[in-house]
Amino acid sequence: MVFLLHGEDPFRTRLRLGDLAVALLSGAPAEPTDLRTMVELRLGTLLGITRHDARFDSPSAIMLSGQAQGLFDAVDEARVVIVDHAEALKDLDMIGAFPREAALVLVAVERLAAARSRRGQKPKAPNAPAANLLEAVEAAGGSVERIERLAPVEVPGWISARARIHGIRLDPEAVASLASAVGSDTERIEQEVKKLGAYAGDAAVTAGDVRTLVSGAIEADVFELTQAVVRKDARTAVATLERLLADGNAVQQILALLLWQFRVLLFASALRPHADSERMAKAIRSTPYAIQRATAFARRVTRADVQRAYEAIYAADQVIKTGRAESDVAALTLCVLDLCGVANADLRDMLLVEAPRR
Repeated sequence: MVFLLHGEDPFRTRLRLGDLAVALLSGAPAEPTDLRTMVELRLGTLLGITRHDARFDSPSAIMLSGQAQGLFDAVDEARVVIVDHAEALKDLDMIGAFPREAALVLVAVERLAAARSRRGQKPKAPNAPAANLLEAVEAAGGSVERIERLAPVEVPGWISARARIHGIRLDPEAVASLASAVGSDTERIEQEVKKLGAYAGDAAVTAGDVRTLVSGAIEADVFELTQAVVRKDARTAVATLERLLADGNAVQQILALLLWQFRVLLFASALRPHADSERMAKAIRSTPYAIQRATAFARRVTRADVQRAYEAIYAADQVIKTGRAESDVAALTLCVLDLCGVANADLRDMLLVEAPRR
């Protein structure tokens, strides 16, 4: 039996690996289960498992682990050989020749693409050697599973499920804030959920707890500020800004994140249906979750709106740096009101006035 697990989500791959190893050792069906409900296992505590790293271990050592070790081995003893970093495996013929009495589980924490046949290329001969790992596993009659990254819409549900496993209660707003801060990084989600649970104890984790403990959670509040600005809701925008300032966030930090949010809106407005949000997110150093979340509001924003917002934020930055306003907070507040369309709040006029000498 040969299995290949590959994808770009290391934590969910480890969950599936533990589930698969237990199933193979117990003789249970090896079908995929709901990873949201799985507890990460320590494979070193299970008997019958041998683990190798294809970057360092030779194919002969891997083959030896799949063979019977002596006269005293039980006939029906289950053996599972796990090979990490299987993409580095040099001898692909070993996969087809692996002992049938053992299970071979190949793990590659990256997406493996099948070789594409070029136009005009001769078809592969029946007995030709496999060109890549996927072909070798398929030729051996093995099973291939690709562990995809979570889609943005799946992140809140994953967070809630992982919190239930660890006996932690999260408010809905806390789930949304955490999803915005960490995106689809399931490894970090697991760490942050445990940290929040240890901090809150028996109490429910709130959005305030997330803002206090999780790096990047401020972006959720700035997105709320951006939403209010796009809706021209000055009352909500000013209240959100006051909360951000009361939490100790610096004026320049809020201003920079506000500019970043409008940049995300600009890219989200150009996102075509079924487009690759992950690739676009990498282009602007954002997350697919942020891109997808901004898509609903991007329909209300035109390029002219974004250009006007850039001008307003630049004016606020220059007014703050040159000391033209009474205070940094006053300049930021006027910038937010200007973005909401409030009259006489345009800071660009201040740039026409000579900066005061101090």
